[in-house]
Amino acid sequence: MTPMPVAERLGSFIKRAERALQAAKAAALKPAGLTVPQYSALLFLEENPGISAAGLARLCGVTPPTMNTILANLQDRDLVERHQHAWHKNVLETRLTPAGERVLAEADAGPVGVERALAAEFTATEHAALRELLTRCADFLEAIPEDPKLR
Repeated sequence: MTPMPVAERLGSFIKRAERALQAAKAAALKPAGLTVPQYSALLFLEENPGISAAGLARLCGVTPPTMNTILANLQDRDLVERHQHAWHKNVLETRLTPAGERVLAEADAGPVGVERALAAEFTATEHAALRELLTRCADFLEAIPEDPKLR
């Protein structure tokens, strides 16, 4: 195998940007008393009321056991409620409570500010190009497990 210098490895740059974004969002969420994973769960729950923990885990990019821990912590704070699905007795539907809706509405200003400030670092053309390039990266990387030539 041919060695590849770190400076040529895109993964290092992507990971650095992701870590910096997560740290900035964590700092922005601190006043609301939320972690980034908790915030993500609340954000996706707002758009997907009644979703299962497994579905929410997929959207948030965490494992189902991790999501169950996140939801238990949010439930302890009365920010989410979970009820048995009407037809699927083994599935719990998860929804925001009114308190969860309020906390999310208040907390969202911080991460939105981070996202807007980040977007402002780019021209509209650069912003569109970056979104397209990152989407292409994700599409390619998500196809690796299915393509025997890339494993």
